[in-house]
This record gives sequence, structure tokens and C-alpha cells, in this order.
Amino acid sequence: MSLFGQTAAASSANTTGDISKDVALNAPPEDGISDLKFSPQSEHLAVASWDKKVRIYEINAQGGSEGKALFEHEQPVLSCCWSKDGTKVVGAGADKAARMMDLSSGNTTTAQQVAAHDAPIRCARFVDIPQQNTQMLVTGSWDKTIKYWDLRQANPVASVSCQERVYSLDVVNTLLVVATADRYINVVNLNDPAKFYKTIQSPLKWQTRVVTCFNDGSGFAVGSVEGRCAIQYVEDKDSSANFSFKCHRAQQTGVGNSNNTNVFSVNAISFHPQHGTFSTAGSDGTFHFWDKDAKHRLKGYPEVGGPITATDFSRQGNIFAYSVSYDWSKGYSANTPQLANKVMLHAVTGDECKPRPKTGGRK
Repeated sequence: MSLFGQTAAASSANTTGDISKDVALNAPPEDGISDLKFSPQSEHLAVASWDKKVRIYEINAQGGSEGKALFEHEQPVLSCCWSKDGTKVVGAGADKAARMMDLSSGNTTTAQQVAAHDAPIRCARFVDIPQQNTQMLVTGSWDKTIKYWDLRQANPVASVSCQERVYSLDVVNTLLVVATADRYINVVNLNDPAKFYKTIQSPLKWQTRVVTCFNDGSGFAVGSVEGRCAIQYVEDKDSSANFSFKCHRAQQTGVGNSNNTNVFSVNAISFHPQHGTFSTAGSDGTFHFWDKDAKHRLKGYPEVGGPITATDFSRQGNIFAYSVSYDWSKGYSANTPQLANKVMLHAVTGDECKPRPKTGGRK
């Protein structure tokens, strides 16, 4: 059966994608959406919001959705993540705390505090530390630290000082990448988690919004406020493959504006779990699928009705979820009740996310 009732046929010649059949999540958050993450084990989606809540939804093959669980923070929630076994959901946010719900216990309404910082926690991810017999949590905060937490203990196992406030972090296998203010990017080898393996300045000129690791852990993608994305490999031997490109920009229209370009922030980057291709999404309200190895845009999609603040692929890569809500890029005064606030589910069909076929000239 095809997902959402769509056929799998798609033309590789058409680079403009279709969002007309995208399905809205039922009962979305009541305020701006900061993060969303699919379970690695089932068709469940966690959504973090400025309304101080983390919601967990079940998604069916027709694109229908049903709320299954919800827990609250004391302030806006800025990040959410799942444990590898899909039984635990963590939220982290402006109340300087991370809170965890254990779904295997049958609990659907309350969460226990599992981490604390001296300032809001911007991001949280579960990590596997070699030689440790339990999955741990890493949190990055505006207090300029990352901390590792054994969820059975009240105090952090380790705390690492960063140069500035943590804006984004991501982890794959033994690669942890931490992006801070002032364009610092710290690379951590989780075989030695208490120190930085490498520190670089972002290859992009302006503030970092997001970092996301490649599926194989060999590098990461960086998105910034200037409508650019960078592909960066960890090891110097692979540096010849590093590059950056413009995206989420629009030519101004009207008399006298032909040379002017509107530049939008890249808010989210997600890698397809099977194909290794990736998405970018931005304040311009569009998302695009890219093949980093071919340096090629696979598909671009029409504007969705507001800024896109977060994205993720489902575990099998057949659903692409994106949140449409205010991203605070124009300050508090531009946040009006009329702005869209929703999560959309896009069925990934045909060759939308498949890498470009390699030609004889490519290795």
C-alpha cells in the first residue's frame, strides 16, 4: 500500500516538488514549534513547543495522527529527542531543565527531571559512549557548557566548557558536533567525550543556526542565517570535499530591485536515513532535498505558508515532517496570532530523495 494514498511514480526531470497532498498533524501545539523528532523504533513523532509542552503522536499509513502522550515544562521547550530503543522521550528548554518521559511504564502525562543547567538548555540528544553500559544524555546550554548525564544519577558525569552559548548539537555513532555563538564548531570523539577532538570556525560568515551529522559520522552539514549551507568533513584528509552553497534566497521583484536578493535563515537540516541525501528548510517557508555527493539539488518545494522551524525523516525515510510556525527572525513584534502554527507530513515517494545516478566521470 502506498503511503498517504500516493503512487510511487515520480519524474526525475521535474525538480519542483508537490506539497498538495501533505497532511496536517491533528491537534498541533498552541504556540511556536521548536523541534520535532521521529522515534527510531516506531511511527511516533515527538513535538516540542513554546507552549511549554512536548507532545507524542502516533502516525498511520494514511497520514492520520493521534496524540498519545504529553508532558509539560515550566518554560518553553526548545529541543526533544528519543532514546535508541524508542521507550523514552526527553524535552529540554528555557526552564534550564531536561525532563524525560518513560513510555514503557504506561505513563502518558508526567516526566521526571533528568538534567539541569545554569541557563536555558538549547538542545539534548541521547548518546552511546563506548565502554559505558547504558545510553546517556548530552545537553547543550546557553550557560556555555555541554553536560553528559547518566539518567540513573542526579549529577552530570562530565561537564565540558564551550567558547560561547550552545546553539545546536547533533550526534551520530561516536561523532558529536557542537555549534556555539561566534561561529565556533566543536567536534567531539565520544571515545574521549570530555574534550574537543577539533575546533573550527564555521566556514559560513554569519551566525550558525543548525548542525546535523552525516549518517556515517564522517562529517556534518551547517546552516546559517545568511541563506547558506556548508558540507564539512571531520578529517583533514577529506577537506577537498568540503564546500558551501547558497539556498533559501529569493530575488526581489519590482522596479529597481532586480539586483537585490532577500536572504533567509536555514533553520533545519535532516539526512535521509537510507539514501544519505538531505533536506534544508528555512525562514522563507520552503524546503529542498539535496545530494551532497553530486552537489545537486534533487527537489525544491513551494512556500508552505510560514517559516519552517524544524524537520525530520521517519525511521524508514518514507515520511518527511516539517513544522510551520514563527521562528522569531523578526523579533517579538512580528509574532501575531494570525501566523500559521502546524506540523505537516509529506510522503516521500519515487525518486524525491534518491541520490543522483553516478556518471562515468564521477567516482
